[in-house]
Amino acid sequence: MPEKSPFVVDADWLQAKLKTPGISIVDASWYLPAQKRDARAEYDAAHIPGAVFFDVDMVVDPDSDLPHMLPRPNVFAQHVGSMGISADDTIVIYDGPGFFSAPRVWWMFRVMGVYQVYILDGGLDSWKAAGRPVTSELTKIAGSVFHADFDTARVASLADMRRTVESHERQIADARPAGRFTGVDPEPRAGIRSGHMPGARNVPASSLSENGQFLPLDRLREKLEGAGLDLSQPVVTSCGSGVTAAVITLALESLGHTDNKLYDGSWTEWGGLSDTPVVTGKD
Repeated sequence: MPEKSPFVVDADWLQAKLKTPGISIVDASWYLPAQKRDARAEYDAAHIPGAVFFDVDMVVDPDSDLPHMLPRPNVFAQHVGSMGISADDTIVIYDGPGFFSAPRVWWMFRVMGVYQVYILDGGLDSWKAAGRPVTSELTKIAGSVFHADFDTARVASLADMRRTVESHERQIADARPAGRFTGVDPEPRAGIRSGHMPGARNVPASSLSENGQFLPLDRLREKLEGAGLDLSQPVVTSCGSGVTAAVITLALESLGHTDNKLYDGSWTEWGGLSDTPVVTGKD
């Protein structure tokens, strides 16, 4: 069997652990408008027993005008503590299709100091298709105290990205679809320029999974190296608003690459400014 990511668990494992104390299950589904899916409504209708809903649009920096910016540690702790999650729990995160928004929440927990955090391979869509248990019942939550240990070194700022583009001190991996990366397709948010940062490499997040299953390690390596990344060198990941960049981060970490950051403002910030360099085309 091909070797899989150590951060991914399969449905058999999770189903056997559903009533195990110390396991927190998190529905982190989130969708773009074009996907025409309502994550909260889907959760209310059918979720894995015991799962709590993590609102990707809500657990953010309330003082930022940019979408999905990482909240301060105390704000994050308040949100997840109210979900009944402790930093000592084993946390399993899922989304609908498998590897779209779940890696972002996996990354958030890791940045906040939790390392026993995993993603459900196949997501809820595969779980339901296999006839595994779901419920519409409200999950009973006992509030918890969550202690965050924020690792600032894993987050890249606008100033970091300006320096990276100028000095090439880190490779840039962009998770957006190829059309948006090259500038052929417009950005979904108004007022955002098309194209990419000079020197960036395109690794579409969707290319790192198949049928909801995360690719095995050998194929992840092929995808990343095939995009032009040197896995012995530092990397910063980016996307539209910091969500799918975490899919690349997950792939990097799965391969043992730890010298990586995620650009939280991502293209919404960079492409929305008038003084940041933007190029089009494949390179």
